[in-house]
Amino acid sequence: MKQIYCGAFTAVTLILFGLSSNAQTANLIVGTYTQKGSKGIYLFQFDTATGKAIELSHTDNISNPSFLAITKDKQFVYSVNENTAGGLSAFSLSNNKLKLINQVATKGADPCYISISKDQKNILVANYSGGSIAQFYKFADGRVSNVRQLIQHKGSSANKVRQEKAHVHGSFFSPDGNYLLTPDLGMDQLAIYPFQSKNNPPLNIDKAKYIQTEAGAGPRHLSFSKNGNILYLVEELTGSVAVFQFKGGNATLIQTVKTHPSNYNGSPGSADIHVSPNGQFLYVSNRGEENNIVKFPILSNGKLVAEKAIYFPTQGSSPRNFTISEDGKWLLVANQNTDNIVVFKINESTGDLIVTGNSIKVSMPVCLVLF
Repeated sequence: MKQIYCGAFTAVTLILFGLSSNAQTANLIVGTYTQKGSKGIYLFQFDTATGKAIELSHTDNISNPSFLAITKDKQFVYSVNENTAGGLSAFSLSNNKLKLINQVATKGADPCYISISKDQKNILVANYSGGSIAQFYKFADGRVSNVRQLIQHKGSSANKVRQEKAHVHGSFFSPDGNYLLTPDLGMDQLAIYPFQSKNNPPLNIDKAKYIQTEAGAGPRHLSFSKNGNILYLVEELTGSVAVFQFKGGNATLIQTVKTHPSNYNGSPGSADIHVSPNGQFLYVSNRGEENNIVKFPILSNGKLVAEKAIYFPTQGSSPRNFTISEDGKWLLVANQNTDNIVVFKINESTGDLIVTGNSIKVSMPVCLVLF
């Protein structure tokens, strides 16, 4: 009996140790611009206990994979190729290595955002310079089809330099997967398309709703509240966040706040936006002369407490994209112009960012995905 007990104890100990070990690591994939020598997409192991990262592998000569998405089963990774021709690349992920499966054209210049439908069968891409949304079918083996549906935006707005035509800057699914929301920086517009994967084409143009933002605002990215009833839209050109109630594909503006102090006189350059996993805080990155991440407390009604905004320098220049770990303990920010990814610890009660001294050296990082 004693031997059986010891054996059982050892087995349980090993299982618990294995679970503990697995719980302390995650993977990080990094998308980059490749003008300065980057090989494309980099894969790191991220230690969730220390906040340190070790490079595992990278692709070879993939051009400008500036935005990435990964499937729920972690078997496939998709990237845009942000070039004038516009491309979408599909990769398999196995043994910590990415292998190119196929590449197709996005039918629009400079694709800048990519998302995967809730049922994992469709890929949606925003073509920035092309001013369009492209939909692709994802095959079971990870390959992507050619463009199956292309929606072209047409229009302009107040800023004659940046808003001379349509510039779709994102393709975001609502939490229930029933709507695709596409901020258009060039048109000062948020388009909301009903999405049904079983339909062909899946995006319903006839029942789409169009929300106009403030002239010259330049809507860029968005993030939903934890319950999905509030959406936060970051506006690049005015450095602001527009807060909307969201229900049944309808968005109603309830608040607008600035992402910089009232005495700031520089040019805004807001980029990315994320709600914390606990739903208590909103974070926004600012580029240009600010180079910070601002934290807003979120009230129970979804509104932001603007007067309690706190600004955290990103330890680099041009923080284009950032990501938060699922447990809400870490925030990683990609500083494009200084070639570094900086790791912050998050104070879980206050939401404040704590400098760790940890950073990852990568040429022109612009997209981070933790998984």
